Amino acid sequence: MSKQTYRICCFQRKFKLKEAEAPDEIKELFGRFSENGIMTSEDLCKFLKDVQGEENVAKEEAETVMESALKLVHEHLNIVFHKKGLNLDGFFRYLFSDLNVSISTHKKVHHDMTAPLSHYFIYTSHNTYLTGNQLNSDCSDVPIIKALQQGVRVIELDMWPNSSKDNVDILHGGTLTPPVELIQCLKSIKEHAFVASEYPVIITLEDHLTPDLQAKAAEMVTQVFGDILFTCGAECLSEFPSPESLKGRIIISTKPPKEYLESKKTSEKENSSQKGKKSSEEKAWGAEISDLSQKMIAFSENKDDGECQDDEADSHHENPNIQQNIAPEYKHLIAIQAGKSKGPTSEWLTVDPIKVKRVSLNEEKLINVALNHGQDLVRFTQRNLLRVYPKGMRVDSSNYNPLIGWMHGAQMVAFNMQGHGRPLWLMQGMFRANGGCGYVKKPELLLKTDANNEVHDPKRLLSVKTTLKVKVYMGKGWHLDFKRTHFDAYSPPDFYVKIGIAGVPADSRVKKTKAIEDNWIPTWNDEFEFPLTVPELALLRIEVHEYDMSEIDDFGGQTCIPVSELRTGIRAVPIYNEKGEKYPSVKLLICFEFVK
Repeated sequence: MSKQTYRICCFQRKFKLKEAEAPDEIKELFGRFSENGIMTSEDLCKFLKDVQGEENVAKEEAETVMESALKLVHEHLNIVFHKKGLNLDGFFRYLFSDLNVSISTHKKVHHDMTAPLSHYFIYTSHNTYLTGNQLNSDCSDVPIIKALQQGVRVIELDMWPNSSKDNVDILHGGTLTPPVELIQCLKSIKEHAFVASEYPVIITLEDHLTPDLQAKAAEMVTQVFGDILFTCGAECLSEFPSPESLKGRIIISTKPPKEYLESKKTSEKENSSQKGKKSSEEKAWGAEISDLSQKMIAFSENKDDGECQDDEADSHHENPNIQQNIAPEYKHLIAIQAGKSKGPTSEWLTVDPIKVKRVSLNEEKLINVALNHGQDLVRFTQRNLLRVYPKGMRVDSSNYNPLIGWMHGAQMVAFNMQGHGRPLWLMQGMFRANGGCGYVKKPELLLKTDANNEVHDPKRLLSVKTTLKVKVYMGKGWHLDFKRTHFDAYSPPDFYVKIGIAGVPADSRVKKTKAIEDNWIPTWNDEFEFPLTVPELALLRIEVHEYDMSEIDDFGGQTCIPVSELRTGIRAVPIYNEKGEKYPSVKLLICFEFVK
């Protein structure tokens, strides 16, 4: 036990900094699964089966866990080391360790990876080359490298002629973003493409090139990627290949320039709420996740179901010198054809039985189509790829709620990866699933048809499939990762936890614990229940705040976990910063249980 001193004017306030102590419930469990104050490997095996839900754990596995736990305890000299097993302090340290996290860090790819690409959500970035905002930040290969290292599988590049019209640059057209050369981006993609995942990388190209520069771009792509480039000749695909069959391959997806020229330029109609002053909390660390049901209702009052114009995010600034003819060597590289979403929605949403394509919509047009053609979207995305991208007014590189795309089957929900905030935390959470490989199998309800050839209706309220029960015991580690006065200059922090579900509208809700005053190692012991109708799409959101009576509550960490990947029982939950980087020491201790 140590003391911390805080100074207020000429006075000093002293607070005891206690060691983390096991909650009473943990002590009781240890008493049940130990004898004479020692938990053996046999006792641990029974605990793993009865409490942690690891019904199939073998005695040998429990012995391996025990060896690792004893080694962990031995590394901390203040803990008594018992060769035969764990004492209470050792058991408590094990529960808080990386050996017992809520989503296994050692879990490998476990989804079926042999289905067509259209059957997966794919980790997708928007304007990947930008280092900051959409107007004047630098273009670089650095954010591309970072995205690939994080497991992102779809990289977007906007190709433009350079200033002398003899080479290809990557930049955000019609803005002041300084360019980076295409060749530099391609080389960095090749070097880092399969560092985090062996599954295919898709490069979506926004093409603003003349045919001679298309040929030059094709030459660069071919030379850099060589045999790992996936091509399918001039023929359109009748069905997308599987991620398994495309391991280690690079895929090019773009739209022929002729279709860009035919794109009608449309004005941006933005929700007036986007133009308003941001709340203090939003300025601090991002807006709250929008309520999907309310947002769709509000949107329906302002939009009608007319023609859906094809205004690809970066096609507002067309090059008038682009010719109608496409370089044949360039066309040969395009494996995933990007089709048009222009004209009546019912036309481009029609599923072609002999070929597949990719279509792009901005976030607002997706809502419009979802309101009037929700089931058609689900059917379309069973065979074809749908890419959703941020609306043009998001010049600050902010993002939107990704659930609206996922619940309608959109595979490529494209995000600005260079920022931070709640929507991006959801994206990072979703792709922690399936071993972090960047491909997550879509739920069966989005892939199947019933006996009447009907598909899932996202608007239909389903019955509760399961209920997630959560008990937040305690947290620790902030005093190791933060300065003494980081949260409050005059006293230790007053932490509380916000916990909730991001999923389909019926499942989405947020609750919070009480605030624990003046304590670096808070114990809450608060319980919550979350009924889930579509648990396959549910993400568990956890945020830690430090209560501030006079100012904005401080940010104390966050995480987002796919509910389908949660390990039941009492688990350590690692906490991340605003950028999605894991804190070295901060963890929560939480119990998870599913009940019918």
